[in-house]
Amino acid sequence: MDIYLLRHVRHAPFCDGRPTRHRNEEGTLEWDEEDGDDLKILGAYSTQHKAEERVVSARSLPGFRDEPDCFLIDHYTLDEDRWTDGFATIPRVDQAGRDG
Repeated sequence: MDIYLLRHVRHAPFCDGRPTRHRNEEGTLEWDEEDGDDLKILGAYSTQHKAEERVVSARSLPGFRDEPDCFLIDHYTLDEDRWTDGFATIPRVDQAGRDG
């Protein structure tokens, strides 16, 4: 069974006035939660079409209408592993040496 996960990115403005970058040169949506960007899940849908219909309706809502092109629909197959190799944690420079 396939699902379509719908998310929206609210990009945080830069304090120094730089323009917010929403997409890269290829047109792919970008975000960085460490910079304050907020990724929200709007729902999981059974078809691409239903997810797209939700995008249309959400674009008229407060917040979403401010960034109408920052929706992301990802396709997933249920019961299929996506991350299979584990991970490593690398301390951030500003946190190195701190006690928990």
